[in-house]
Amino acid sequence: MTADKPIFDPAQWQLSEQQARLGAMARELGQSRFAERAAHYDRHATFPTENFRDLHDAGLLGICIPEEQGGHGADLKTYMLTAAEIGRYCGATALTFNMHVSSCLWTGPLADDLELPADVRESLEAGRSRHYRRIIEQGAIYAQPFSEGGAAAAGKVAFGTTATRTEGGWLINGKKIFASLSGHANYYGALCTELKDKDDTPSRRNTMYVAVPADAQGVRIEGEWDPLGMRGTVSRTLIFDNVFVDSEALLMPRGVYFSAAKQWPHMFMTLTPSYMGIAQAAYDFTVAYLRGEMPGTPPVKRRMYPTKQLAVAQMRIMLEQTKSLWFQSINEAKCSPDRESLIRAWSAQYTVMENANEIAQLAIRTCGGQAMLRSLHLERLYRDSRCGALMLPWTAELCMDMIGKAALYEDGESDE
Repeated sequence: MTADKPIFDPAQWQLSEQQARLGAMARELGQSRFAERAAHYDRHATFPTENFRDLHDAGLLGICIPEEQGGHGADLKTYMLTAAEIGRYCGATALTFNMHVSSCLWTGPLADDLELPADVRESLEAGRSRHYRRIIEQGAIYAQPFSEGGAAAAGKVAFGTTATRTEGGWLINGKKIFASLSGHANYYGALCTELKDKDDTPSRRNTMYVAVPADAQGVRIEGEWDPLGMRGTVSRTLIFDNVFVDSEALLMPRGVYFSAAKQWPHMFMTLTPSYMGIAQAAYDFTVAYLRGEMPGTPPVKRRMYPTKQLAVAQMRIMLEQTKSLWFQSINEAKCSPDRESLIRAWSAQYTVMENANEIAQLAIRTCGGQAMLRSLHLERLYRDSRCGALMLPWTAELCMDMIGKAALYEDGESDE
């Protein structure tokens, strides 16, 4: 098998040695193992368990865990470049990988940039070390149930899932919808609002990030999972019914997530690598198909037709535009970005999510009728790519809204 070229050539895009090395690891796993399994996960809507075993064996489950604790110590940019290579071969694996890695990224490199009181910093470091050991030593998988069906996931109101103080810990109550890895994660990293008692007023400032053991009493999973795309994420509804967790369950102490969400908005871009990879995969499929090099199809060349050449040119331009904006945005990601960087982040999110599907649409039109067959993977890329624009907290519509307001209003301005 001829090795695929990287999405971002290390020399041309000036990647670090670590970024090139981790990208190569992910690409080799994707091409040699993930690609051939992806159709099964999609067809049966089953979780990519085998892929996660491979990720653990390769040490990639700990990609954002500090080196001194057994991980690779990757920052946000390095993680996102690596995850894009996974998305190229199996979108569902890349998307669920993101849910797992975010538990380490948020509590690690991003939290390290925050100014925190000494006691809060000490609590954060002690808590995350416990969780990191589980990942490195046991291959534990962490989910990140986020959505609740309301405005909380978009950062507008407090999370409806609550953590009420009780002797020795907290009682967790609530519901998370589209909870990826349901039934397959070892821990659910739940964002919830801490309450002193049942009469306490919920506040976003009291958001806690808690690792709920999957086998804890009161945890249950409901509903079927039969969606259009990203079927291998197994994102069923997760119920917490008076689930007791002790102090060691904390991934982030109260209020740290709120600070991170305000100061590190690029953290909400971590869904995009899956779709950056899908955009590349749709383009790759089209080139291979028109050159007569697509496995499973006759070796018939179709590249000589001007209509095909123009279509590929259109796809390539769109792909290059998408890559460039996305790369620039993740390259400048930092704590407390300025207005222009934030607008670019929203623009990159919108562009990746919409262009991935547009490129997949063009690929189907260009390749023709065989591209619709499930024996080939382009139709899966099309279905998977359509899902990205719907995902909170930065849906396509919310990105447009935020870009427009940020462009027209300075901080503190209103029309009242």
